[in-house]
Amino acid sequence: MSQALAEAGARVVLTGRTEPRVQDAATRIDRGARVTGLAMDVRDEHSVTAGVDRVLARLGGLDVLVNNAGIGMRTVNPNFMTEPIGFWQVSPDGFRDLLITNVLGYFLVARAVVPHMLEAGHGKIVNISVNETTKRRRGFTPYGPSRAATDSLSHIMAADLAGTGIDVNLLLPGGATRTGMVPDSVPPDAQVTWLDPAIMGPPVVWLASPASDGVTGQRIVATEFAAVPPGFA
Repeated sequence: MSQALAEAGARVVLTGRTEPRVQDAATRIDRGARVTGLAMDVRDEHSVTAGVDRVLARLGGLDVLVNNAGIGMRTVNPNFMTEPIGFWQVSPDGFRDLLITNVLGYFLVARAVVPHMLEAGHGKIVNISVNETTKRRRGFTPYGPSRAATDSLSHIMAADLAGTGIDVNLLLPGGATRTGMVPDSVPPDAQVTWLDPAIMGPPVVWLASPASDGVTGQRIVATEFAAVPPGFA
């Protein structure tokens, strides 16, 4: 998504918990000064506030927020794809850490960004989601519940911001996707039919652009994006 936005002409700030990893990600995109990395912990409101201030100082404004921070099932069960465990077997600490990252993180960053968008009179928030099957899948506590929560949060954000010029939408791939959340135990041949993460590029660029002005409270599925009628925007 960051690469697609940069290639479309956006100036992008990537955030992550650790400086080396986020700088490496920015370097790999290799769009020169158009993409920069910033260490920020979405679980910590002080880190978020300081990070947003640095973004504003660097960019001179902030038009689009893509909430994509999250950790997956492998943090509570490394073998979740082949050996699912019941919710009662999940440690409270594991449950808590995932929920704080995946849900509180979306809230804290949006909370810090929205006042600046309100002052500007416009803005776009894209909250990354997953399909309904993932949210209800056996052995997917607490990841499934975390994404159900962020879906609800996104719809409430859209309702709260109605009429302000700030659009809030959900975006999801539409199927299993080859990402860092995939366990090392899953062989490459089992991932042949999985989606390339690049599928998220075109819809996130559209959601970030004036073409989607006024589209809010929607759930956009990347695999279906090509079928979106021209008049939808």
